[in-house]
Amino acid sequence: MNRKRATIIFSLLMAFGSSGFFFSSCKEKSMDGMIIFTRTTGKAENVNYITGNLWRYIPQAQIVELDPLKPGASVKILTSDFYSARSPQISYDGENMLFCAQQKQTDPWQIWEMDLKNLKSRQVIKSKENCTDPAYLPLGRLVFSKLSVDDKLKSGHSLYTCNMDGSELQRITFSPHTYFASNVLSDGRILTIDLQVYPNSGNPMYIILRPDGTKTELFYKDPEGNILSGQGLETANGRIVFIESDKERPSTGNIISISYNRPLHSKVSLTSETKGDFHSVFPQHSGKLLVSYRKSESDRYGLYEFDPDTKVLSKALSNNNDFDVLEAVKADKHERPKKLPSEVHMDIKTGLILCQDVNLSDPQLSGKFSVLPKIFNVEIMGVDSSLGVFQAKTDGSFYLRISADTPFQIRSLDKNGHVIQTCDWIWLRPNERRGCVGCHEDPELVPENRIPLAVKKSPISVPVHIKKIKEKMIDTE
Repeated sequence: MNRKRATIIFSLLMAFGSSGFFFSSCKEKSMDGMIIFTRTTGKAENVNYITGNLWRYIPQAQIVELDPLKPGASVKILTSDFYSARSPQISYDGENMLFCAQQKQTDPWQIWEMDLKNLKSRQVIKSKENCTDPAYLPLGRLVFSKLSVDDKLKSGHSLYTCNMDGSELQRITFSPHTYFASNVLSDGRILTIDLQVYPNSGNPMYIILRPDGTKTELFYKDPEGNILSGQGLETANGRIVFIESDKERPSTGNIISISYNRPLHSKVSLTSETKGDFHSVFPQHSGKLLVSYRKSESDRYGLYEFDPDTKVLSKALSNNNDFDVLEAVKADKHERPKKLPSEVHMDIKTGLILCQDVNLSDPQLSGKFSVLPKIFNVEIMGVDSSLGVFQAKTDGSFYLRISADTPFQIRSLDKNGHVIQTCDWIWLRPNERRGCVGCHEDPELVPENRIPLAVKKSPISVPVHIKKIKEKMIDTE
């Protein structure tokens, strides 16, 4: 009898233990393969890059989960504890999600991370300023945009990196521009949208840079000045896809594809023949794209699959007349980018830049002039004033040592001192070494295999105190 009772008790304990394991497993159910997207009740507005209102800072947005095997089924809200949340980004192991959110309506936007097994969130960044657009970097770091307040560099949203606990915060952009919609490519570099905000507003373009802020360069911009409005993401076949809108009709959007190897000369519109507008795109392992799409401006954006080969849209995976679908990602494992070495040395207060030939020109640009003027002098411009003027070497080369983390522009001047061309804002990180081919060159050119005359002497130090030089001219000998 005692043995029978013991057997019953043991069986009951095993049953309770198994049920506990069952309920625990259900509580921490894997979200592998689920679709996660942002939705909002407010109507999607035109992009305002400078303020971010109703675009970067979306009121009452939610991040939700959808089972792709059950299209049309109800979604599960993942951010019910937040007033507003957006910009979901999945970790490389598929187990966590970065996002930006306001916990309360009066709070600034901050960066959070959610464990996708138990749906618990923790705050990564605690700042008084708005922080948005997070993306995972390899080996336990992330990059995000942070609003710069009373910034002497006159920037908008600058890029910062930090550890996953928010420690070792580092600023990596130093120009009067605003940066957003960042993504980390498999080669380890950050692809981000760049928009000049001072002294005037420019057209958005994709730039690429290393996670330490070095080697910044143009990746893509539309020659007609069309508008970029989201992340540029890699596909399995070596393309970058993103959304681009007509500058005359900013509420429209098309899916653009460019080659990773020749981004400036390989543009293809995948949806030019598709009626309607696209708001976001996300490449899947299958080759198909997750897209937010609406047939007309009176409709809501819904969630669809788009086949870039056949140019066919699937039936809606999620389409609710009460919401717009703005961003979608897949909760699965994906390739971890390379970790790039850093040349930054914070004890060194300058960087070096070499130009091989200021008179080297892009034939397409040359066509805008009846005769391309010859460059006589080069001027270095800071945010508020000139930092000095000098003459390039006889082969057109110059070699400069410039204060680190300080924005500057290079202006080419003709014999009368008139400006021929002004480059975009540049900065050098401490100990960085950079080179450029010329001042009007095709950005995809590689330098000629020769030693520039300028490197045979010490670099010119910039800035030079204006009062110590006659008419701002720097003695280069």
